[in-house]
Amino acid sequence: MTGHPVRYREASRGQTSQVAGFLTLPERTTKPRRRGISHVLDNGMSVAEAELRLSSAAASIDVWKFGWGTAYIDPALDAKLDLLAAHQVLACTGGTLLEVSWQQGVLDRFMDWAESVGFPCIEVSCGSVAIPRDDKNAMISAAASRFVVLSEIGVKNPDTPPSARQWGADARADLEAGARWVVTEGRESGTVGLYDPAGEVRTEIVDAVVSAVGLENALFEAPLRAQQAWLIRRYGANVNLGNIAPADALAVETLRLGLRSDTMGTFPLEDSP
Repeated sequence: MTGHPVRYREASRGQTSQVAGFLTLPERTTKPRRRGISHVLDNGMSVAEAELRLSSAAASIDVWKFGWGTAYIDPALDAKLDLLAAHQVLACTGGTLLEVSWQQGVLDRFMDWAESVGFPCIEVSCGSVAIPRDDKNAMISAAASRFVVLSEIGVKNPDTPPSARQWGADARADLEAGARWVVTEGRESGTVGLYDPAGEVRTEIVDAVVSAVGLENALFEAPLRAQQAWLIRRYGANVNLGNIAPADALAVETLRLGLRSDTMGTFPLEDSP
C-alpha cells in the first residue's frame, strides 16, 4: 500500500511569509511599544551576525543593548547602529560604560559621544560603582532630556544581599527622575540580583518593583528560559523582558505566545496590550 506522494514546496519568489492565523494566541503589543518589550544583549557580535538575527526576529526585538563597554571599542558601531535603526530597534549603551565615565569624571563627554554617534537610548546604572542617590538622580534627569533612559537597579556583586524594600524605593526614585523603564539587575548569568545563585526568582523583589513602578515601567533582566517562562506565566505575554540572547529572541516570542510547553495554556488568552 502506497502513501501520499512526497510533495515539496515551490519557491516563494521573494514573497514575505504571513502568520498562518488559525491558532488562538494571546494578544501581543506591537512596535513601538511601552509594554511587552524584548531587550537583547549584544556581547560583541559582528555586523553579519546582527543582520542575521534581525532578519528573523526584528519584529520581536525592541531594545538592543551593547553590553558593558563594547560600544566604545566596536569597529563596526556605525554600521550596526544604521542596521538597528532600519529595523526600528532602539540601540542602547551598556550601563558599565556610563559608570566608568562617571568614575573618570567624563560623564558629559560620554553623553555627547553617545548622542553624536546616534544612540537613542542609554542605560544609567550603579551595579559596579557605588554612585550616590543624588548623583544618579541628576544623571537620569540630564540624560532623559536627550535619550530614552533605561535605569538599572541592584548590584552585580553576588555577596550583597538584596533588600526588597530598597529595590522598590530605588525603582520609584529612578522613574521619578525620568527613566522610561527601570531594569532589574540579573546579569547575563541570571544568578545575581533578581535571582538567587541557583537562578531562582526572588519573588519578593519582583513584587516590590511592580508595586513601586507598575508592570509597564519594569523591565526584568531574564537571560534564562526558566526565568522568562516564570515571568510570562506570572504576568502574561506582555511582560517586559531583558538581557535576552539575540539568538533566542524568536524563541522568547514563542514563550510569550504559548507556543512552547513552558507557557502553553498558562495565561489568559484575552491578555490585551
